[in-house]
Amino acid sequence: MSHFHYQDGELYAEGVPLSRIAAEVGTPFYCYSTAKLTDNYRAFDAALGGLNARLYFSLKANSNQAVIKTLAGLGAGADVVSVGEMYRALKAGIPAGDIVFAGVGKTRAEMVEALKAGIYQFNVESPGELRTLNEVAVALGKRAPIALRINPDVDAKTHAKIATGKSENKFGIDIEHAAAIYAEAAGLPGIEVKGLACHIGSQLTDIAPFKDAFRKMSDLVKALRAKGHTVERVDLGGGVGITYREEQTISFADYTTAVAENFGNMGLKLEAEPGRSIVGNSGILVSRVINVKAGVSRTFVIVDAAMNDLIRPTLYDAYHQILPVRQPADDAPVTRVDVVGPICETGDQFAEQRPLPPLAPEDLIAFGEAGAYGAVMSSTYNTRPLVPEVLVKGDKFEVVRPRQTYDAIIGQDILPSWL
Repeated sequence: MSHFHYQDGELYAEGVPLSRIAAEVGTPFYCYSTAKLTDNYRAFDAALGGLNARLYFSLKANSNQAVIKTLAGLGAGADVVSVGEMYRALKAGIPAGDIVFAGVGKTRAEMVEALKAGIYQFNVESPGELRTLNEVAVALGKRAPIALRINPDVDAKTHAKIATGKSENKFGIDIEHAAAIYAEAAGLPGIEVKGLACHIGSQLTDIAPFKDAFRKMSDLVKALRAKGHTVERVDLGGGVGITYREEQTISFADYTTAVAENFGNMGLKLEAEPGRSIVGNSGILVSRVINVKAGVSRTFVIVDAAMNDLIRPTLYDAYHQILPVRQPADDAPVTRVDVVGPICETGDQFAEQRPLPPLAPEDLIAFGEAGAYGAVMSSTYNTRPLVPEVLVKGDKFEVVRPRQTYDAIIGQDILPSWL
């Protein structure tokens, strides 16, 4: 977390002490660093610089308008998986012609809206979707630009819930049937087939699955061209992992080498859809200690953030580093504690038996690497308002999504006439 650092005895986001933000907006809150977003995007973009490649930021990782707008200003397109995300991208200033619409369950209504907007590409995931999209496009008097999403049957060696490239996963078209479906797509009046797409999973820390998938995709491009088909583009998906603990992950340079080895001399337009690798370590979640409870065999640090704010530890057993906002002394004693939230679920915990320096009520802590799949997956479970999101730039910060009010949550309910 290079842009989240200790200075003058406390944790800062760039040039802003987190305690100052907490005093002004309350806790919990998400905090994003403009400098880190910029560094990550530019590093990935530069790595792919010689390969005729374009980055399409994956909004499912973080869909805050300020984050999208920041990345749009750096040149990012958008990878969306719903019309709602498409609207977010458009409102943040990303042109429709720079939007890729992915996802396994696009509805007819979504297809209509995306076609009317004039998006760059649909990533089509099944023969049924292809035929439906053709019908919708013909009815509108349009042709839908598509890439067929191929399932290359590659083990991404990541968490089972975020692996997408095995034959048993719901995503994509089985590679063995790709040529026949590509030929069908090329003959449909409402379809303009542009190429192929592939995404084998999220949070990959080993380059080998990428190499395997890219080799299979490269071979498929060659086979399709040999049959006389035009293949202009290949969407490489996303999936480059970040470091949450001390694990080694994939460098942008190694990723680019794998891309170049398989697609470098094929005259293709390449697309990549990074999400977590751009925003993951660009954000943190700041929380306040409510109580420290001594149990029979464990000590529980109860904080005001909960699984509705950051569900990854509950959903994936995910690890997030935990840093006291007040810098502990070098010789501070360390005790193993469970860090838990206030929700009435045993699964509402962020860390189990985590070695931490002494913490007391009112102390602030920060959960690291929370910029991806954090706020975007939050909910109002237990009627807990969605927490604020803050963007820092240098020595200033602004709230880019305010804390939800109780009236806003409860006001969504409508009582029937008989009550």
